[in-house]
Amino acid sequence: MPSRRTFLKTSAAFAAALPFAQSLRAQAPAPASGSPTSGLPSSGLPSSGLLFDPADLPRLRANLEHPRLAALNTKLRAPDREAATRFLTTELNLRNRVQDLRIAREYLENNALAFALYGDPRDLAVARLALDRLLEYNPWDYFLEGDTDVIGLQRAPEATIAVCCALDWLGDHLSPEVRAECEKQIAEKGAPACYNSLYGMMYPDRVRGWTINHRDDDIAADYDLSRWPLILNATNLKIIPTCALGFAAVWLHGRHPQAANWLQMARRSARSFATMYGLDGSYDEGIGYWGYTTLHLALLAEVLHRRLGIDERDLINYPGTVRHALVMSMPTLGEPYDTQNEKAAYNFVPKGAMIPALDLINWGDAGIGVDVSVGSWVGRNFDDHVANHIAAHTGGFTHLPAIWWFNPAAETAPPTVDLLDVRMDNDWVVSRTGWDAPATVVAFRSGGPANHEHADRNSIIFKAHGERLFHDPFKAAYDPKHPRWLLRLTDAHTAVMIDGHAHQYHDGSEGTNSSWAAATITGYHADGATMQVTSDATPAYRLVHDHLRRVDRSLLYLKPDVLLILDRADFDPAHPGTLAARYQIFNEDTQGHGAVDYHTFTITRPHAGLRATVHNRAPGSTVALRHLDLPAEEGEFPFVEATSPAAETHALLTVVAAHPKGETPGDLKVTTTSSGWHVTGTHRGLAVNVTITPATPALPFTLG
Repeated sequence: MPSRRTFLKTSAAFAAALPFAQSLRAQAPAPASGSPTSGLPSSGLPSSGLLFDPADLPRLRANLEHPRLAALNTKLRAPDREAATRFLTTELNLRNRVQDLRIAREYLENNALAFALYGDPRDLAVARLALDRLLEYNPWDYFLEGDTDVIGLQRAPEATIAVCCALDWLGDHLSPEVRAECEKQIAEKGAPACYNSLYGMMYPDRVRGWTINHRDDDIAADYDLSRWPLILNATNLKIIPTCALGFAAVWLHGRHPQAANWLQMARRSARSFATMYGLDGSYDEGIGYWGYTTLHLALLAEVLHRRLGIDERDLINYPGTVRHALVMSMPTLGEPYDTQNEKAAYNFVPKGAMIPALDLINWGDAGIGVDVSVGSWVGRNFDDHVANHIAAHTGGFTHLPAIWWFNPAAETAPPTVDLLDVRMDNDWVVSRTGWDAPATVVAFRSGGPANHEHADRNSIIFKAHGERLFHDPFKAAYDPKHPRWLLRLTDAHTAVMIDGHAHQYHDGSEGTNSSWAAATITGYHADGATMQVTSDATPAYRLVHDHLRRVDRSLLYLKPDVLLILDRADFDPAHPGTLAARYQIFNEDTQGHGAVDYHTFTITRPHAGLRATVHNRAPGSTVALRHLDLPAEEGEFPFVEATSPAAETHALLTVVAAHPKGETPGDLKVTTTSSGWHVTGTHRGLAVNVTITPATPALPFTLG
């Protein structure tokens, strides 16, 4: 690996001398000697386009007519060119990279692709204008090392990819002078910034200090970046510059003296990042970031294979990771709605309407919908019929690559039965009855810390008969000073509070990075009709509660809609403490209601509801309807809290029966025994006969 100083010198020296590259309409160079060639066109040479060929354009146009791509079709076929021109001409701020550079980049990609597809000169005009404005930004990102060298984490990588694609898609409709300037800026403002970030993550001991570039950008955020080279090495902000550096290396392959070094760094970075995925394809940052991250890993693999014949399509378990997206999907019923009081100044993403049909298991900063754009790519490259099914039926498409990867005629196969009950490699557990909106889903968040996580160990999401009944709130703030930061904490999750406090979480001074909180699955069993799991979250809580000896949670899910929850905690004898189980009510669309009657509580939604009873081995427990302490303009966030008073040992049982609208829950009788409880009765035709023995550590539920 060359030194960074040598890299920067040679990059600057040769950038201005670059000839413009071959475009989508010209043949790319042949693979380097010794490169793999499997999967190349029959000519033995790489494809001409970065991501698709001219011969593919009719197929892409046909894809855009498919209902599955309706949102992308609207974006390309019915753009507001007047608004785009106005923004790019008079509203764009060259000191705003977080918002305005991103918007300019999106206009460039969308209109350049639209022109390549349909040849409308109005799209070409917007694309040229967006390109001109993007080239005006200097630098392309808002992070620095040593107050001098630009670090590319999002905006520089995204701009690099966009400019490469624009060169490919617009071809000779850009003048030689413009193309040369684009390549010069890729080599000066794009690749070096991406290289610097990846170099710093690879060699954090050599970093001279990362900072936010307030000199060139008016960004308000001011995080402590001293540990970011270490922190970001295990986050999506590593794979974005990795992908972009690969694009720059491929576009300037054989024509820039540092292209080979860029390629080496991109490949090494991708391989090291691949360990962030479980062997089963699971991904810790949440399913929203999974889509963005996996898409860029696949884009890198695609462009390397198409243009250089290098095959990196086996770095992760791609078929497994698409199934991970399926498992994390959770469509619900209802109409789209907007988050209350959503303002442009809010420091959270994504903004926009919540669409129940695209609902998901939203642990952490998971977003508002599952994007499966990469599913079709996996189906094509692995002849994976289940991946094709997922691409056709799960979540939605929000990213442009879906346009050329989607194949509406691809052979599909429905998900296999084993995917109904999944314990992932990262100790996340999801059990369900099916994949459509009326199906029931029980999601249990054990496992370790991750970037973009919340303080949610042992939390539950419970969806039944089309409704979220135990909720995990959306759109928590990224800014710790904002009231919605509370939505990140244990307080706002269907989880346990100890002595009225959450488990360990960071203060946000370094961003939305990992905490130290961890939980571990200690028992798991699923047989198709039932699922039982126990997770020990003691390490997460002991970081805050010195006198706590144990806190764990056990679930028994009796399909389709009965759930038993056992919360246990042990304290030092000299320091007894309280345990409180919170059950968050989904009311972000203002249609959730809760009620409490002694030790019974109900939750009601438009299409479904539940009734639950709470049982404690010790006297003095209480059940109350409460609300998160948030300003009224943020909305109303109700929850039910069952509290066990101060004691050395706690065992709190909650018996839940869900039902569709118009039905009443069955009669489930809970009897106290010498060793625990016995639950019997019938709910919606399901006979329940369960013995609960709190002294049993791993699997305390016995059926029959």
